[in-house]
Amino acid sequence: MNTFKVYKLGKVPYRKALEIQLRLLEMRTNGEIGDTLLLLEHPPTFTIGRRGNMGNLLAAKNYLSKAGIHFEVISRGGDITYHGPGQLVGYPIMDLNGMGRDVHKYLRNLEETIIVSLGDFGIRGRRIKGITGVWTKWHKIASIGVGVRRWVTYHGFALNVNTDLSYFDMIVPCGIENVKMTSIQRWLAKNEEIDMPEAEESIIKAFSHVFNITHTKTTILYSNTSEESPDFDLLLEIEKRLEDESDLTA
Repeated sequence: MNTFKVYKLGKVPYRKALEIQLRLLEMRTNGEIGDTLLLLEHPPTFTIGRRGNMGNLLAAKNYLSKAGIHFEVISRGGDITYHGPGQLVGYPIMDLNGMGRDVHKYLRNLEETIIVSLGDFGIRGRRIKGITGVWTKWHKIASIGVGVRRWVTYHGFALNVNTDLSYFDMIVPCGIENVKMTSIQRWLAKNEEIDMPEAEESIIKAFSHVFNITHTKTTILYSNTSEESPDFDLLLEIEKRLEDESDLTA
């Protein structure tokens, strides 16, 4: 039976989240852990893929620094995008060897996961041929950019839930001219924010369904009273020891 674990990390700086992904990628490659889905939010951040066009960043870099917006060139595919509070980011760490090493199918499955999840909110998501991501009519609601090393995935998707969409005015999102961005909150014309834990659970359920993989455990690494997350490496070490002890007593 194929299974996966979920870690809800809360709000995590982009570089710290990348460090966590790379640690898990190495562990997954070595067979130390199974498939894993990280769910989190970032502080305001622009990232651009390895083949992205810097001309799609419309704001000056010194302005970004003054505005407290982090900027990073990263190893995923795709062009420039925005991450920030109110956006649900998912980073699957998955071994594609059991999926036929088919990156195209993996991308389509990520799109389908988001489309299925949007259905829980009464929103009809769709694809546009030749453009990775998920759309509601002609508005883009989710971006996808992945990396693969030795057939293990990292990076992932970003679903706009309650995102401040004004940040997208500083870029050409995903390098697509005249694209209009939206969010679940905006599309539903709600004044109040969408419940983020509800969106997380919807994604977990859809991910399990689309990838035909069983969700076994969710670990929450933040509290409602603090945005600080505990040390992830320490948590992994504790979990590994508990699992080892369980194996010895089984």
